[in-house]
Amino acid sequence: MTYQGLAVLAVVPARGGSKSIPRKNLRVVHGNSLIGHAASICRQLDWIDVAVISTDDEEIAEEAARHGLEKPFLRPPELADDTALSIDAWRHALLTSEDHYNQQFDLTVLLEPTSPLRVPEDVERAVAEIASGKFQAAATVSKTSPSYTPHKTLVRSNHGRLKFYLEDGGQYSIRQRIPDYYHRNGICYALRREALLDPDNRYIVDYDCCAVVIDRPLVNIDEPFDLELAEWLMAREAREGSFE
Repeated sequence: MTYQGLAVLAVVPARGGSKSIPRKNLRVVHGNSLIGHAASICRQLDWIDVAVISTDDEEIAEEAARHGLEKPFLRPPELADDTALSIDAWRHALLTSEDHYNQQFDLTVLLEPTSPLRVPEDVERAVAEIASGKFQAAATVSKTSPSYTPHKTLVRSNHGRLKFYLEDGGQYSIRQRIPDYYHRNGICYALRREALLDPDNRYIVDYDCCAVVIDRPLVNIDEPFDLELAEWLMAREAREGSFE
């Protein structure tokens, strides 16, 4: 396997605790669990050397194994609470996997189950940017609707009065004047090994990170309604041949 001679580790992060949607990573969308959808992408990318689940939850680990992900470890509790940083859990997954498989990986991808509308090409685009040697990291992003940019955002005072978040926000009533903004969509993060292990790297997108823009409707599941939206989008894509 390998990608252009680079050994690749895929990590699917899925802690057991979830406040907004209980047992979120086990929820079923379009006939498959969110864990199952992420695992399916790993199976379709034959250049991934090892794909592991990073979880603190035995039931999630078993669901991941049922769909072909490896489960060589359980994530320690201190990396699975609400205050833990994703990058710390990712580092743990990389180092523990390297110790378990007695292998060093050149780069690693993080595939969050809460973004089930990914396709294999999304992940390959991110990895290709790193393999080119131009960047240490890559993250998939979507263009933010002008309606949700800082120029359109309002804040409310303690007395209930509204004002623009930006002092000059009022002059951007015409959306064509608003510059392009982007937001992370959770489809894929990719890092070279040395970038992930750099102790100064606390935030992925601040570390020589390339933007991989995905220009199609996506959903990152955080609230119950997102499950319904994902189901509708995936059903539509299935009718058009993008999902099976």
